[in-house]
Amino acid sequence: MATRSRPIPVLFRPFRGGRLARHVLLIGFGLVMLYPLFWMISSSLKPEELIFRQPGLWPSEVTLENYTEGWYALKHPFGYYLWNSAVVTGLSVVANLVACSLAAYAFARLNFPLKRFWFAIMLGTIMLPYHVTIVPQYIMFSKLDLINTIWPLVMPKILATDAFFVFLMVQFIRTLPRELDEAAEIDGAGYWRIFIRVVMPLCLPALATTAIFTFIWTWNDFLSQLLYLNNPDNFTVPVALRTFLDASSDSSWGPMFAMSIIALGPIFGFFLAGQKYLIRGVATTGLK
Repeated sequence: MATRSRPIPVLFRPFRGGRLARHVLLIGFGLVMLYPLFWMISSSLKPEELIFRQPGLWPSEVTLENYTEGWYALKHPFGYYLWNSAVVTGLSVVANLVACSLAAYAFARLNFPLKRFWFAIMLGTIMLPYHVTIVPQYIMFSKLDLINTIWPLVMPKILATDAFFVFLMVQFIRTLPRELDEAAEIDGAGYWRIFIRVVMPLCLPALATTAIFTFIWTWNDFLSQLLYLNNPDNFTVPVALRTFLDASSDSSWGPMFAMSIIALGPIFGFFLAGQKYLIRGVATTGLK
């Protein structure tokens, strides 16, 4: 005779509130990490004399004067510096996509002398700090009379010096079946046609990941742009924001916070537009 199973007492049931507690903990941690951003948004809406006098998030007085003043505070309207950053960043993204994908295709699919040696050298440059190469690079560009132009910022991208993105694409291309290349070769396709028609369309997640990271890193790069751009007419957004601060006189904190919020807009927009491909690129890289 079959016996009916008894219900498990409440005391011995698994605690289902653990998932809720984890979500609450993660949300709380996220809010703590986002607090500086919320504070900067709040400060950009306060009168400048209240920014540090009332450091809370809720302003007692709201004004848009910081935005109008910050937009026209410098030699040019702030949109001029946004355009300069857009030109430098756009050229860097295109150069990195083309150069790094070509180098990655060569390492992943082609055979040439000392291939493993050059691949090891390329990986070794990832561990080389940027501050080690900044002085030799500056001397080289100075002798080429390229200081105070955008070429010192773009030329390294044209030469595929970002080994991280080369390695990222190499690992992604290695996950693609070689049968696709062999089928294209049977149809008479050469290396260039295979690269353009077969490999690149399948590498869209890796290309999107490269584009997003290149955009963010170049847009936020302050040291290189400060080093090579000395003329105010060539300033980009990070260098222009620095001019709001003056160690010898009063600093314009309110306009600087307001323009910083505007400068974050392109980064958030570009990231949200490619977020889906970014996750796919990172998740599938290195899988066989």
